[in-house]
Amino acid sequence: MKWKKDSYFDSIERIHKSVELKPILALKNVIAQEPSCSIPISAISKRGLEFDIHIKVARFLRQYPSFFEEFTGPLYSLPWFKLTQEAIEIDREEKRVYEECRDDLRERLKRFVLMSKEKVLPLKIIKGMEWYLGLPSDFLEHFEVNLDDSFRFVEMEDGLKGLAVENIGEEKVLSVLQRNAMKRGLYVGEPMEPIEFPFFPQKGLRLKRKIDHWFNEFQKVPYVSPYEDCSHLDPDSDVGEKRVVGFLHELLSLFVEHSAQRKKLLCLKKYFGLPQKVHRAFERHTHLFYLSLRNNTCTAILKEPFCDKYAIEEHPLARVREKYIKLLKQSKVILKTRRVKNQFDDQGNLGKDLDCEDEERRERADCSV
Repeated sequence: MKWKKDSYFDSIERIHKSVELKPILALKNVIAQEPSCSIPISAISKRGLEFDIHIKVARFLRQYPSFFEEFTGPLYSLPWFKLTQEAIEIDREEKRVYEECRDDLRERLKRFVLMSKEKVLPLKIIKGMEWYLGLPSDFLEHFEVNLDDSFRFVEMEDGLKGLAVENIGEEKVLSVLQRNAMKRGLYVGEPMEPIEFPFFPQKGLRLKRKIDHWFNEFQKVPYVSPYEDCSHLDPDSDVGEKRVVGFLHELLSLFVEHSAQRKKLLCLKKYFGLPQKVHRAFERHTHLFYLSLRNNTCTAILKEPFCDKYAIEEHPLARVREKYIKLLKQSKVILKTRRVKNQFDDQGNLGKDLDCEDEERRERADCSV
């Protein structure tokens, strides 16, 4: 199906501001660890690449005065930065959510690992997806509190350290599609039972009869859960394609914004047994996914949670991220107010200079007389 621009999905702030917000919160976390919630610029000036910041860190911090307040330090008049009171308050709320929703975050991580081929993932893959899963950056460091007995750290064949999950009790893990179909009485849990994908057509686009027929037949194809073994499936078959689409649906349903940069998802192919051309699933199934080209990148968005708010449970961190985005937008207002004030100050100083010149002329004229 043809891609068609959709202004609604292109304007969802919680998705498209996420790229800008990520390095801000990374710096916020570093400063928040200090007892005074303040830090000298020398402590972070050379860590820009670590936070995915490609300009001077001091300049970056000054772009967001709603988060960071600059002041002169106690020694050598060096610039220091501290968190604003608004940022501190939201940070406290974020920490409270982490504490209260630890079980939810653990379950999301567990599902993420269980979808992999061997039920084990390198720690570097998990670290790379922490932002999307809504995990704090030190979640794995405090494993004794955050992980349960089903998790274990392992050495992988390629020399990487990994995290494995054992499904204790062999309890069957159901995808969100399976759970929703059960609620509607359309699924009983039999193997290779068909489940229809939700349909959210592109606005103003009518399906050709041939495509409409193909889609109706595709809905009847058996559904293979992303938590089940798929090694026996032909990746070029309709069942194989439906399994890939179901995997992407389940993966995005676990994320905070139910979206992710497509290039990040393509990096998961090796460990999740995805076909080489997995990106085509987004392009062929535009009734389920939308590809946004904002922010000079391609973002894959799951349509369902934005079209049916009851279909997928909201991530516990979603409301906190929205508050951060609201605070982020205040920075532009603050900077604009400062520019206007500086312009008026400059005009006032110019006026004073002109008055002084006029006074000097009058004095010289009086002397000549």
